[in-house]
Amino acid sequence: MIHGFFALAQVPDPQSPAPFGVWFLATVIKMIGLFTVWMVGVAYMTLAERRISAWIQDRRGPNRVGPHGLLQPIADGVKNIMKEETLPPYANRALFFLAPMLSFAPAMMAWAVIPFGASWASQWGRIDMVFADLPIGFLFVLAITSLGVYGIVLAGWSSNNKYALLGGLRSSAQMVSYEISMGLSLIPVLLLTGNVTLSAVVNAQATLHVWNALSLGVACFIFVTAAFAETNRLPFDLPEAESELITGYHTEYSAMKFSLFFIAEYANMITASAMIATLFFGGWDIPFTSADNAGAVSFPMVLLSMLIFALKVAFFLFLFIWVRWTLPRFRYDQLMSLGWKVFLPVALAYIVIIAALILALDAAGLARGLVYGLILFGVNAVLLGLLFLGLDRGRIVSPASPPASVARLASLRQAAAARARLSAMEPR
Repeated sequence: MIHGFFALAQVPDPQSPAPFGVWFLATVIKMIGLFTVWMVGVAYMTLAERRISAWIQDRRGPNRVGPHGLLQPIADGVKNIMKEETLPPYANRALFFLAPMLSFAPAMMAWAVIPFGASWASQWGRIDMVFADLPIGFLFVLAITSLGVYGIVLAGWSSNNKYALLGGLRSSAQMVSYEISMGLSLIPVLLLTGNVTLSAVVNAQATLHVWNALSLGVACFIFVTAAFAETNRLPFDLPEAESELITGYHTEYSAMKFSLFFIAEYANMITASAMIATLFFGGWDIPFTSADNAGAVSFPMVLLSMLIFALKVAFFLFLFIWVRWTLPRFRYDQLMSLGWKVFLPVALAYIVIIAALILALDAAGLARGLVYGLILFGVNAVLLGLLFLGLDRGRIVSPASPPASVARLASLRQAAAARARLSAMEPR
């Protein structure tokens, strides 16, 4: 019966779109496969975080449950499912239960438009390795992922706990601040690509032979930093801030609802890593060949493109974990300063510079290719140097920089030394 269905659905040209029946079946298979891999990946991200943090801190980490601790996420899940559910006496019951789901769902929905491999030239027609290649592309991702803040705010408000409420308010202010910079950082990608579809962004990077991380370095830096803030990861984990707010917005949660917030955090990390890899690091594009960008390709090349995409996502997941266990947390005023006083004006100025540069290169008749990309890389290298030089002056966001001037610090040190000498001269 199945073979008969495929025989009816078969089309002669593998580059043409597959018939509806084949497309529907392929979509169901992609949904089941990716959702399974994604959920297993989210679960084992908890183990990866604990093992990598242990490696950074020169200790072992979880290693007792299963070989090398591989069954630890399953044990944690069973424990959380069996734990007692608690409900604060004055909490808003409906919103209290709804908030964890609102935090988790947007990260999963964003994968609908993220391409995770090259198109497959099957015998039944072209099958795209993306659920819905929407013409709104990364605008859909920005719109959907921004809904995650509602879950955090509702969790803080519905708990009727002052620490949870403060965590929710911090999160809403933080996400609003950095979503603006994140959105502005993608406008240069739109200007260079001429299309917001993520597949077109991948193909445009292959055409230039230069990743957007090099040709649009300032935009990449802003986007990656804003992604840390959007996912509430260190050094931007002010909504949780254990030393100040206990555990922030999920203080009153327990059992599986408590775990769902951590699942949402790791899910957002995976989504953010996939977006960084797609927008600025070539996505699934196979390097040193353009065969995968001309149309649908053979199944082995599809698997190779999916492997390349997975390796890029894994690298950025490691970066998220590495930064958490390396950098200290910003103060809240430093967090707001970075978002509004640095990233917002830099992103606006960068849009003007890149728009003028692209207009000048196109007016000069330069074709989109390697030379075009190298010119963009050179300009961005200079701009990044100026940006880092400005940020490194220790006046705006540096956690180690004092608010006092250098002269004021010198006078304070002299006064302290004088007091120490007088103290040493006093009789004991």
